[in-house]
Amino acid sequence: MSVPTPVATAARLRVTGVVQGVGFRPFVHRLAARRGLAGWVRNAAGEVQIEIEGAAEAIADFRRALEREAPPLARIDRVELERLAPVGRTVFEIRPSALEPDRRQPVSPDVALCSACEAELLDPGNRRYRYPFITCTDCGPRFTVIESMPYDRERTSMRVFAQCPECAAEYRDPVSRRYHSETNSCPRCGPRLWLRHGPAAEPGAAADDDPIVAAARLLRAGRIVAVRGLGGFHLACDATNASAVLLLRERKRREQKPFAVMVRTLDAARAHVRVTSAEAAVLASRERPIVLMRRSSQATLAPAIAPGLDTVGVMLAYTPLHHLLLAAVERPLVMTSGNASDEPIAIANADAVERLGGLADAFLLHDREITARYDDSVLRVAGGNPIFVRRARGYAPLPLDLPQSSPVPLVGVGAHLKNTFTLVHGRRAWVSQHIGDLENLETLEHFQSTLRDFRRLFSVEPEIAVRDLHPAYLSSRVAAKLGCHRVIAVQHHHAHVAAVLAEHGQTGTALGLAFDGTGYGDDGQVWGGEFLVVDLTGYTRVGHLRYAPLPGGDAAARAPWRVARGYLALEPSMGSAFAPAFAQVDPQALEVVDQQIAAGLNTPRASSLGRLFDAAAAILGVRSVAHYEGQAAMELEALAGNRPGVRLPFPACQSADGTWELDPLPLLVALGEAVAQGGDPSALAAAFHESVAGRAAELAVRCASDRGLTTVVLGGGCFQNVRLHEVVRRRLERRGLRVLSPRRLSPNDGAISYGQAAVAAALLTREVRP
Repeated sequence: MSVPTPVATAARLRVTGVVQGVGFRPFVHRLAARRGLAGWVRNAAGEVQIEIEGAAEAIADFRRALEREAPPLARIDRVELERLAPVGRTVFEIRPSALEPDRRQPVSPDVALCSACEAELLDPGNRRYRYPFITCTDCGPRFTVIESMPYDRERTSMRVFAQCPECAAEYRDPVSRRYHSETNSCPRCGPRLWLRHGPAAEPGAAADDDPIVAAARLLRAGRIVAVRGLGGFHLACDATNASAVLLLRERKRREQKPFAVMVRTLDAARAHVRVTSAEAAVLASRERPIVLMRRSSQATLAPAIAPGLDTVGVMLAYTPLHHLLLAAVERPLVMTSGNASDEPIAIANADAVERLGGLADAFLLHDREITARYDDSVLRVAGGNPIFVRRARGYAPLPLDLPQSSPVPLVGVGAHLKNTFTLVHGRRAWVSQHIGDLENLETLEHFQSTLRDFRRLFSVEPEIAVRDLHPAYLSSRVAAKLGCHRVIAVQHHHAHVAAVLAEHGQTGTALGLAFDGTGYGDDGQVWGGEFLVVDLTGYTRVGHLRYAPLPGGDAAARAPWRVARGYLALEPSMGSAFAPAFAQVDPQALEVVDQQIAAGLNTPRASSLGRLFDAAAAILGVRSVAHYEGQAAMELEALAGNRPGVRLPFPACQSADGTWELDPLPLLVALGEAVAQGGDPSALAAAFHESVAGRAAELAVRCASDRGLTTVVLGGGCFQNVRLHEVVRRRLERRGLRVLSPRRLSPNDGAISYGQAAVAAALLTREVRP
C-alpha cells in the first residue's frame, strides 16, 4: 500500500520586531531547508516577509519554530500568516530587500563579540586570527554602521569594503555563520587599523607593524591613547597607574567625576569589584554595559578612578579590538568618553585628532565610518534588578511601545540635563541614545543631527513637539523651532511618573513619587520631592517637601553649602547645627548669599529631595562644593554603605486643602547637632537615608490609602540611589502595594522625553474621541 503524498500548501508570513541585522534571513533559510520547504525571504522597510510552500504540517512547524528558535539578537513582536495557493516552487532563496515607503523597522543595537568569533579571533590557525573587526550575524556593529533601512550592506558604512572571494563565499553559504552577514570582512578586504602618534603625525603613520602591540606598549608606559571604537572614541590609560589616571584627569579637566574601567573577563572584574550574581548577568550580557559595583578590598585600581565613592564602573571588553588590546596590556584600562569636558564624544578620525590632540599621546584609528554617536550604557543593580543610569550602546534605539497610540506623529524633546528625545508614530516610541546636557553648541548640534537621523531611519516626520514646562530650557526653545504644527508642554515630574507608567503599559491612576534634583513646578518654583496622584493625562500634587530658598538657583547644585544656607534661612536660630556645612566657606561668600536670600535675588523656593541630599552632605562634612552633578549625594550614599541607620525626626503635616508637607529642617538640625557631639559621619549618613526612605514610604502608604490607590510609581534621579530605592520599594510592598520601578529606561531625566510622549499621546487621544 503506497503512502499518500502530502498535499502542498503555501503561506505568506510578515514578521515584525527586531528582525533585521540579527541574522534573521539566514535563520529563516535554514528553518525552511530543514523542513523541505520552498519559497523566499526578504527584508522590507517595516518587516521581514516570507513566502513558503510545502506540506501543511511542515509549514505549521516552521511557524512555531520562528519564535521558538529565533536568533539571539532577534526580538519578534508579531507574526502574521496568510494562506496562499501553491505555485510549484522548488527552492528557497533570500531575495533582495524591498524598499517600501512609510514603513518603519526597529534597528538592532550594537552587540558584543560572540563566543564563536572570540574563539576565531584567538585561534592562530584561523584566517581572522587577531583581526580587530571580526563579526558575524550574531555580533558586532549594527546601529553605528546603518545609514538607512532595510538593512543591507549597501545601506551601511561597510559598503565601501568589497568582500574578497573567501568572504563572499561565506556570505552565500547557507550553513555559514556569516551567511548574509552584512558586516562580514577579513584582513584581506575589511577595515584596517593603524596607530598615529600625536596630532602632528602624518595620517596613517604607524610606529609598529602591529598597532595594537604598539598601543599596548604606550599604555603600559603610562601614556594616554585615544581608541576609536563602535560609536566613538575612548580615552584609555592604565587603570592601575596612579600617575596616568591623574594625568588623564588633568588633561580632560575632569577633576573628580569617576572613570569607567574595562577588563577582558568576568574573573578580571572580580579582582577589583565585588560582583553579585545579578551584576554578573548584566556585566556579561551581550549589551556589555558599564555596571556600578562595590570596590573590592583587593582592588589594585588607582585611587583616583572613583574618588570618594565605594563603587567603580566596570565593563567587559565588547569588541575584538578591546579584547586584543586588553590581552596585550595585561591590566585593566580606564575607558572614558573621548571628548573634552561636557562635549559630545568624537566619532571621526580627523575630528578626534583635532579635538583630542591635547589629551591623547597617540590615536588607535580605523577606517570603518561611524554613522551614529554612541556612548556606553551605565547601570546599577538594586534588589536584583538593573537600573539604568544612562541608556545608550547595546539598548538604544530599540523601541518601546506606548499604552495609547498617538493620533499623529510627535517628538518629545526631553529635558535640559541627561537629554534624550523620543520619536513616536502610532504606538511605537523610539527613545534616542543618551545625548547629554544641553549646555553648549556642540551638544545641541548632536541633538539636532541625531534627530535628523532618527527621522530618516524610522520615516517619522513629527507634527507635534512636546517639551518641558520650563520656558528657559534649551530643549523648550528647540521644540519651538522644529516647525511642528503644535507644541505641548508637560510638567517635569508628571513626565517622570508617566514614563514609568507607560513603560509598564499602565493607563490607570497611581501614586507617583517623583524625587529628583530640580524641575519647574506649576507655581514657578523648583520641585523635586513630590507625591503626585497621576494618570497619563494629568496629576494632582498631594504632598511635597517643605520649600526652602535655593540661593543661586542652578548654581546651588554645584555648591551644597548654598543649599544648607537656604535651609538655615528657615530658622536662623539653628546656626550652630548648620555650622559644619560652612566650615570651609569664605565668610564673605556666606554674607553675599545671605543678602541674596534676604533680597530674594535669584533665589527660587525649592521642594527638591536631591538638594536635601546636598544639604545633608554639607552638614556631615562630606562635600561643600561639587565638581559634577550629583557628586554630594553619591558620596553620601557611599558613606552610608550598608550599615543600619536609626530614624531621626522628619515630621509631616497636612494643610487645610489636604496636601501633605514633609519638613526636613528637624532632620538637618539633628544631623548637625550629632556632628557637633562627635557623631560618626557614616552612622549619620545611614540615619539620614533611613529617615528619608522610611518617612517617604509612610507618607506614600497614607496618600495611597486615602485615595484608594494600590499602585505606587517610583521616578526621578534620586531613585538611582540603590539604598533609597530598595528600602522604599520593600516597605511599600510589605504594605501590600504594587510598586512600579523603571526597568527599560532610567529613573533620571533620560526618561523625560518618553514620559512627555506618553502624556501627549494620551491627551491627543482624549481630544479626538467623540
